[in-house]
Amino acid sequence: MSDNVVIICYIIAAILFILSLGGLSNQESARRGNWFGIIGMLLALVAVTASKEVTAYGLLAISIFPAVVIGGFLAARVKMTEMPELVAILHSFVGAAAVLVGLSLQQDSTAVHHAGIAGTIHNIEIFVGVCIGAITFTGSIVAFAKLRGSISGSPLLLPARHLLNLVIVVATIWLGMEFVSHGVIENPLVPLLIAMVLTGILGIHLVMAIGGADMPVVVSMLNSYSGWAAAAAGFMLGNNLLIIVGALVGSSGLILSLFMCRGMNRSLISVILGGFGTGDGGGGGAVQTPEGDITAIEAGATAQLLNEAKSVIIVPGYGMAVAQAQHTIATITKKLRANGTKVLFAIHPVAGRLPGHMNVLLAEANIPYDIVLELDEINADFASTDVVLVIGANDIVNPSALDDPNSPIAGMPVLEVWNAKDVIVMKRSMGTGYAGVQNPLFFNDNTSMLFGDAGENVDAILADM
Repeated sequence: MSDNVVIICYIIAAILFILSLGGLSNQESARRGNWFGIIGMLLALVAVTASKEVTAYGLLAISIFPAVVIGGFLAARVKMTEMPELVAILHSFVGAAAVLVGLSLQQDSTAVHHAGIAGTIHNIEIFVGVCIGAITFTGSIVAFAKLRGSISGSPLLLPARHLLNLVIVVATIWLGMEFVSHGVIENPLVPLLIAMVLTGILGIHLVMAIGGADMPVVVSMLNSYSGWAAAAAGFMLGNNLLIIVGALVGSSGLILSLFMCRGMNRSLISVILGGFGTGDGGGGGAVQTPEGDITAIEAGATAQLLNEAKSVIIVPGYGMAVAQAQHTIATITKKLRANGTKVLFAIHPVAGRLPGHMNVLLAEANIPYDIVLELDEINADFASTDVVLVIGANDIVNPSALDDPNSPIAGMPVLEVWNAKDVIVMKRSMGTGYAGVQNPLFFNDNTSMLFGDAGENVDAILADM
């Protein structure tokens, strides 16, 4: 394939990727956006494979075939509840690829060695690519382990952790200068490897220091990191399409993270350096401990309340995802709407374990898009609602975010479900949510607790209805 044809394919693929991002920004067009992305990626792969730079087709086939089989197998088997950790581990692959590309270019004796300014720029590209890749790789591995439950989701707060991060950054910058200028350390591979280790440690420390309700933002930020890692690899390889795609992913992930932080009344810097659950969010005093008696309710009484209600708001959380209860909820919604009940869904920006988690689950169950509303669109409606059904959510409906200045989630906007006439909360137990914060909502006079598996409970509610 000629260079001109490859360039044209790159341009078309880049346009398709932009259209894909535009489609994914809206639920109605998300499916079309996915197809744009799939077609763009296929076109990019064909163009790269057919370019003059690629000659070892046998080795390429040996590499691609098992990757396709493994990827297809995982995609077919993954559950929606496992999607956050799958996304996190995929980000780590991009980081690892950037590191390996940088190391291979540094060691490739057959590569073209640039002189003067061009050589300096090329070395900077290699160093930055390896460092970004190392942070992305190790940070994504830690995020995967946290989301999977292999390690504790609680933040790791080392003494003087911000000073430790600063020391690593300063040391990495010095190593970068050594790598480019060949000053004190003559062998350029030595500072590159040391910087790779240091930035890998930085990636581990940054994500370990984050806990609780910030994890969806962490996933979004790692998505951004993976994009910049891909762009760095594109610069190292001189591949324009990889630069464009990496920049698109990096910038869109950053914008999404900023939007989510704005929705949680947090700064992006505070989240990256240790967010909710770190003790930085509160006022430093004693956290209020909710006390009182709880009111338990059964599925039959819940069904009766729903049947008698004129307006219902359903608040889905991670518990709904774990129980795969969205399809039964969809059936309950249809039954209520057929009886003339107004039904809405309230979505919090950080509900679930990754951005848009609940939206994806509800779309999977064919819940109409027009009744799925965001926090700022629906909070005023709770006061005029008869019944609120909270399914496996905790932190996003916690009034201590507004009432307790010492709470780790103080200042985080929450769904004000307690303003409704009746609130029914489905939970397995009285345990805390992902942020490790007790919820005084459970002790309110208008709150009833429906304990047990969310899937079994909604099945029982549907049967009684």
